[in-house]
Order: sequence, then C-alpha cells, then structure tokens
Amino acid sequence: MTENAKSIRMNYWAILVAGVANFVFEAIWYSVFMNGWLNGIGRTREWLMASGVNPNLQYLVALVCAVAIAGSISCLTQITGPQTALRGIRMGFMLWLGIVVTTFTTEYVFEVRPWSLVGINYGFWLVGMILMGAIVGAWKKK
Repeated sequence: MTENAKSIRMNYWAILVAGVANFVFEAIWYSVFMNGWLNGIGRTREWLMASGVNPNLQYLVALVCAVAIAGSISCLTQITGPQTALRGIRMGFMLWLGIVVTTFTTEYVFEVRPWSLVGINYGFWLVGMILMGAIVGAWKKK
C-alpha cells in the first residue's frame, strides 16, 4: 500500500455536502433540459407520471449514488497527491472522461440514442463531477 493510500482521511461532511450539491444541481439541470431529455428517451411527462415508479425512491437512489461518487473522488484525489480543489476538479474530470463517457458511449451506440441526449447527460455528469471534486478537494478534514 502506498504512503498516500495510508493517509486517506475521509471527510464525511465534505462528501455528504458534495453529494447533496450534485443532487441539487441535477434537479436544476434536468428541470432546464426536461423536454429535451424526455424527447431523447422517447417518453412524455404523462408517461413519466403514470409509470408507477415511486419518485422518492428515484431521488433516494440519485442522492446515494452521488454521495458514493463524491466519496470515490475524495479517495482518489488524496491518493494521487496533495488534496486541493484543483486536484479534486482534475480527478472529477478524469473519472468522468474515463468512466462516464466510455460507459455511456457504449450504451448509446447500441441503444441508438440521439446526440441531444448525449449532450444533456454527458454535460450533467461533467459539471456534477467537477463540482463534487472541487468540494471534496478544497474541504480538508481538520
């Protein structure tokens, strides 16, 4: 185990705040791009409301996943060197590029998704992961 890996100090408040910030940003982003997103997934607002899915479950899953991503960004930020906002931003970007873009691209090419949806979803995760990286990178545990 490397020296950096031994010195990881999980700042649970920073991780929670970063996850909540991403969750709030997600609500704003998809409210702004709601019609384009619905068109991209081939659905309507009526279908969404009548789907029978519990929105509270959807929101809980989104929040838990955002907190998990923030925790991962925090760990990797610390492992790769000094914990700074810039390193957190870089780590958020690199994880977005290496995991989100490659995963979504593979899915979208087989699902034949429209480019408009690609822009909406990739854009959200790019900004969201950079936001989370900035928060966990800048907020050092005392």
